[in-house]
Amino acid sequence: MLFGTLLQLAISHQKKEVLELGLDEKINNAFMPFATWWEDFILSELPVLGAGIPIVLILLIAAAFFFTVHFDFVNIKYFPLAVQVVRGAYDNLEKLGADKAGGEDMAQDHSGEVNHFQALTTAVSGTVGLGNIAMVAVAISIGGPGATFWMIVAGFLGMSSKFVECTLGVKYRDIDTDGSVFGGPMYYLSRGFKQRGHGTLGKIIAAIFAILCVGASLGGGNAFQTNQAAAQIISRFNIESPSSGTVIGVLFAILVGIVIIGGIKRIAMVTEKIVPFMAALYVAAALFIIFLNTAIVGEAFERILSEAFSPRATVTGGFVGVMVQGFRRAAFSNEAGAGSAAIAHSAVKTKYPASEGLVGLLEPFIDTVVICTLTALVIVIFNINGGFAYGDVVNQQVLLPNGTRVGGVNLTSLAFENTIPGSSYLLVLAVVLFAFSTIISWSYYGLQAWKYLFGRAKFSDLLYKVLFLGFTVLGAAITLDAVIKFSDAMILALVFPNILGLLFLYPEAKAELVKYIKLIKGNA
Repeated sequence: MLFGTLLQLAISHQKKEVLELGLDEKINNAFMPFATWWEDFILSELPVLGAGIPIVLILLIAAAFFFTVHFDFVNIKYFPLAVQVVRGAYDNLEKLGADKAGGEDMAQDHSGEVNHFQALTTAVSGTVGLGNIAMVAVAISIGGPGATFWMIVAGFLGMSSKFVECTLGVKYRDIDTDGSVFGGPMYYLSRGFKQRGHGTLGKIIAAIFAILCVGASLGGGNAFQTNQAAAQIISRFNIESPSSGTVIGVLFAILVGIVIIGGIKRIAMVTEKIVPFMAALYVAAALFIIFLNTAIVGEAFERILSEAFSPRATVTGGFVGVMVQGFRRAAFSNEAGAGSAAIAHSAVKTKYPASEGLVGLLEPFIDTVVICTLTALVIVIFNINGGFAYGDVVNQQVLLPNGTRVGGVNLTSLAFENTIPGSSYLLVLAVVLFAFSTIISWSYYGLQAWKYLFGRAKFSDLLYKVLFLGFTVLGAAITLDAVIKFSDAMILALVFPNILGLLFLYPEAKAELVKYIKLIKGNA
C-alpha cells in the first residue's frame, strides 16, 4: 500500500515536471535525437594523423584545390575582372547577339529575372549570415585562433568551386514560358549528365540533391538563423519566458512570409537594400573595435598563424583537428561546393554563363576572407583580454571568468561589448538583419529544389512555404547544440551530389570561361 502510494506520488511529480517544461524545451527534447543521428551519419570520419576528418570535408577541399589549379587560379587571376562585371563594365556585351570570339552565336538567351548585382546580393545574403558571426565563434571556441587561418584558406579555395557551380548553373538553367528561371545543381546534374549520355544517373543524383537542398533550406538556411537571432534578442533584453524563443520565431515567420510570397524579384529587391547596409554596419563596428585594440592586433594575428599549426586549444587531433574546425565552419559559412548559391545566380540576365561564374567567386571572398576574419579578430582580441578560455567547451559553449558558459552569437556579442559598451545592442540589429536576409534567400533555394521534385503548381509552392515557415519557428525554440548538429550536416550533405557533378562537368565551365575571356579581349 505504502509502495503504491509512493509510486503514484513519483509519477505525479514526474508529470508535473514535464508539464512545467517550457514549450521551447519540449520542442528541443523531441528534435535533439534526430539532429544527433543526422550529424553522425553525414560527418562520418577517416582517421588522419591522430584526428578524425569528415569524408565530406576531404572531398570538398580536394575538389576546390583541383579547380583552383585546373582553372589557373581563377580566384586570383580574374578577381579584378569579377569586380568589373558586378559593376556593369561589360553589360554592353550582354546586348550583343553573337559571340564574336567564337565566330558563331554561342551566346545564351538574354532572359533572366535579376541583374548581376542583384544576383550577387541575393546569393551573398544566403551566405553572409549568422555563420559569419556565430560559426566563427564556435570554430575558435573549439579549435582556438588557429581555426581562423584554415577558414581563410578554405575561403580562397572555395572561390574556385563557386565559379564552376555558378557557371554551370546559368548554362543549364530552365526558363519557363512566362520568363521564370529555374536553375541550380538539380538542372546541371540532370541536363549535364544527359548531354554526356548518363541521363538516368543524372536524374537520380539531381533528385538526391534536391531532397537535401530542401532539408538544408529548413536547417542551416532557416532554423539556425532564427535560433541565433532569438538567442541574441533573449540575451540582450533579459527575456525569461520559457516560450520566448517560439514567440520570436512566430514573429520572424510572419515577416519572412510577407517577403517570400513575391518570389525571386521581391527577394532580390529586399536583399540588394539590406545586404550592403548590414555588411557595412557590421564591418564598421568590427573595424572600430580592431582600431581601438591596435596594440594587440599584432599578437592576435600571431596567434592565428602560429596556432594553426601548433594549437594550444585542447582540440582532438592537434593541428589537423584545428584545420577540420576551420574548414568545417567555412564550408557552412560560404557554402562553396554545396551548390546552393548557383540557384540564385541562375536567375541572372546574361548571355554568358562564365560572366556569372566570375561574379559568384566573389562570395567566399566577401563572406569568409573578409567578414569571417574580422569576426575572428574581434573574438581573439577578446580572448587575449581575458574574456574567455577557448578549448574548454561544453555543448558548443566556452567558460567565462565568472563561471558561466556562452556560445555562438552570444560569445561574439560579449566580444563586441567588451570593447564598445552598448555595442551588443547594435549587434542585435545586425544579427536580425543577417538572419532575415539569409532566411529569405534560402527560402528561394529550397523552393526551387521543391519545385524540381514536386512540380511548379501553386499548391506545391504554398505547401513548401508553410513547411519552411514552420521551421522558422522551430529554429527559434531549440538549443544551439541541436541546431548546429542539424544545420551543419544539412549544408555539408549537399556537397556529395554537387561535387560529383562538378568533377564530371567542369570542362563545360572551362569552355565557357575561355569563350567569355576571348569575347572581352575581342571587344576591348
